[in-house]
Amino acid sequence: MIIADDTRAKRNVAVLVLAQAILGAQLPMIFVVGGLAGGQLATNPCLATLPISFIVFGSMTTAPWISPLMQRNGRRFGFFIGAFAGAVGAAVSAYGLYTGSFLVLLAGSYLTGIYMSAQGFYRFAATDTASEAFRPKAISYVMAGGLLSAVIGPQLNKLVQDVYVVPFLGTYMAIIVLNLVGMLLFLWLDLPKGTRREPETTTVVGRSRLELLRDPRVLVAIICAMVSYSLMNLVMTSTPLAVVGCGFTTDNANDIVSAHVLAMFAPSFFTGHLIARFGVERIVSLGLIILAFAGVVALSGVALTNFYIALILLGLGWNFGFIGATTMLAGAHRPEERGAVQGMNDMIVFGMVTVASLASGGLMNCSGGTAVEGWNAVNLAMVPFLVLAGGSLIWLVRQPRMAV
Repeated sequence: MIIADDTRAKRNVAVLVLAQAILGAQLPMIFVVGGLAGGQLATNPCLATLPISFIVFGSMTTAPWISPLMQRNGRRFGFFIGAFAGAVGAAVSAYGLYTGSFLVLLAGSYLTGIYMSAQGFYRFAATDTASEAFRPKAISYVMAGGLLSAVIGPQLNKLVQDVYVVPFLGTYMAIIVLNLVGMLLFLWLDLPKGTRREPETTTVVGRSRLELLRDPRVLVAIICAMVSYSLMNLVMTSTPLAVVGCGFTTDNANDIVSAHVLAMFAPSFFTGHLIARFGVERIVSLGLIILAFAGVVALSGVALTNFYIALILLGLGWNFGFIGATTMLAGAHRPEERGAVQGMNDMIVFGMVTVASLASGGLMNCSGGTAVEGWNAVNLAMVPFLVLAGGSLIWLVRQPRMAV
C-alpha cells in the first residue's frame, strides 16, 4: 500500500488558511460599512448600497478572465493580482470618502470585486497538490480560514472604523494593510505554474445552453442557487443600515455580521454528509425554510436579539440552499457540459445577487418613512422568491428522474 506524501499540500493549505483568515477579513468589514458609507455620499438614499453592488459586479465580471489567467500563469500569480486589486480598491475607496466622491467610492468597490473573485479560487488551489484522500480535508481547512475571517474582520473594524474624523476612513486604511500583508503570504505557496489540462481526446459536444435550461434539474438548481444567494445578499446588505437606523451602534452591526458569516460557513463541514444521507432536494428545501424563518424573525421585531437570530438563520439557510443547489447542478450535467453549465449558472446567480444588493438599499431607504418600515420591506421582498424556489422544487420532485 502506497501512502501519499502530502507535505507540500499541507504547507500550501496552511498558507491558504492564513490568507483566507487575513485577506478574507476585508469582506465582512466592507459589507458592514459599505452601505453606511454609500448612504453618506450618495445624493439619493436609494443608492446607498450601490458600493456593495459594485463589489459583486466586479467579482462577476472578473471570473471570466482571472480563471484563464491562473491556468496560464499559475494560481499564485492570480492571487497576487487579487490582493493588489484589493489594496488599490481600498485606497481608491478611502480617497472617495476623504474627498466626498460617491463615484470614486464606487470605482474602489469595483476593484475590491477583483479581490473577491480571486479569493473564490483559494479552495481549489488547496487541492492542486493534494492527494485524493487529503483533498476533502484541504478544502475544509481553507473553509475554516473563512470562519476566522468572520471573527477577525468585524472585530478589527470596531477598532479602526472611527479612528479618523472622516467616518469609516480607518476601515479602508486597515484593509490596505491587510492586503499588503496577505500578499506576502503567497510567496510561501508551492503550486504548479499553471493548472494542468486534461489531455485532448475525441471532442464530445454537449447540450446547448437552451437545451440545458430545459433540463428540470439544471433549471431548478439554478433557480434555487439564485434565490438562496440573492436573498442572503438582499437582507445582509441592508442589515447595517437597519441596525444603525433602529438606534444601535456600528459595533452592534459588526457583531451581527460576524455571527451571520460564521453561520454561513460553519455548517459546511457537515452539509455534504447531510446531502448524502437525506438527499439534495430535502437539504435545499430545509435551506429555503430556514430563510423563510429568518424573515419571520426579522419581521417580528427590531430588538438586537431579532437581528442576531434573523442573521444567523439567514446564514444557515444560505449554506443549505446554495451548497445543496450547487450539488444538484453538479449531478445534472455531463463532463463535457461543465464549462457551459457553470458559466451560465454563475452569470445568472451573481447577476441576480448584484440586482439584490442594489434593491436592498432602495427597499431599506425608499420604501417607508422609517428604518423599521424599510427593514420590513426588505424582508417581505423575500416572499415571492421563496415561493418561486419552493414551487420549482415541488415541480421537480414530481418529474420523472432522467439519466444525465
